[in-house]
Amino acid sequence: MMMRTGRRPCRSMLYMPGNNPGMMQHVPAFGADSVLLDLEDAVAEREKDAARRLVAHFVREVDFGSVVVTVRVNGADTPWFERDLEEVVPSGLAAVRIPKCHSPEDVKRADAVIGRIERERDMPEGGVRIHAMLETAHGIERAFEIARASERVEALTLGGQDLTADMGVQKTRDGVELFYARGRVVMAAKAAGLAAFDTVWTDIEDTEGLKNEARLAAQMGFTGKAAIHPSQIDAIHEAWRPDPRELRRAVRVVGAAERAEREGRGVISVDGRMVDAPIVVRAFALIQLGRLYGMDVITESDVIAESKEAGL
Repeated sequence: MMMRTGRRPCRSMLYMPGNNPGMMQHVPAFGADSVLLDLEDAVAEREKDAARRLVAHFVREVDFGSVVVTVRVNGADTPWFERDLEEVVPSGLAAVRIPKCHSPEDVKRADAVIGRIERERDMPEGGVRIHAMLETAHGIERAFEIARASERVEALTLGGQDLTADMGVQKTRDGVELFYARGRVVMAAKAAGLAAFDTVWTDIEDTEGLKNEARLAAQMGFTGKAAIHPSQIDAIHEAWRPDPRELRRAVRVVGAAERAEREGRGVISVDGRMVDAPIVVRAFALIQLGRLYGMDVITESDVIAESKEAGL
């Protein structure tokens, strides 16, 4: 195939306190694409050790279904950082989120520790991925370097609350103070071929504000958005719902790309316009999203596959 579809699209990432077993056991029922089990801000210092063991147990023993499991560990500058990684990396999680990434060195340190654990536990090397969380002005300005610091990095994520504190400003409803940071994170992530996740909306009563911010994030190119409560998930998902007209064009683009590959042609044209590789990648991603929403999406490859199964 010309393009790989990759992992299931991740529009929502639900924060879950790592010391709350009652909530963690219900994760699959909430409808989020992914869950972020938190060992950092959600857990008091006196509970860090117990929460670390609890999260590792839940990741090992609980069936999260299709929900992608990520754990936010404590920062590289804390005494809990390596202990968190030692406990959670072998548990079977998809990724660790590294908070307060100031520089590439924070990512490289995490990469080295994770790699050592994988080798010691006979785990596949490189299997555990890294989400780098940018929460300081310094981290934002070094976003692309952080994105390229390790092959494990699969996403950049914006931490708006700590960032505005570092900037000495208040987070406002329209979020104008984060506009530059959002653009910087998205551009660095796209340039490095990574996913990008927007920061949380903290007012769970203001659904309209959440919808507006989620739409902005989707328009800017973010892959998805973090949530602090299950009630926010539907509003976040709605922001990434594909436009039916764009989806129909995406199907035509993918069809043209697949025909060109079968025929050995390097030039692709759709609706009288030349189509290059990034547009094809975007079309594949849009089709994945459409299927996630249950929208009617049938490509030529689907038809060919069905015909072969039917013996036609």
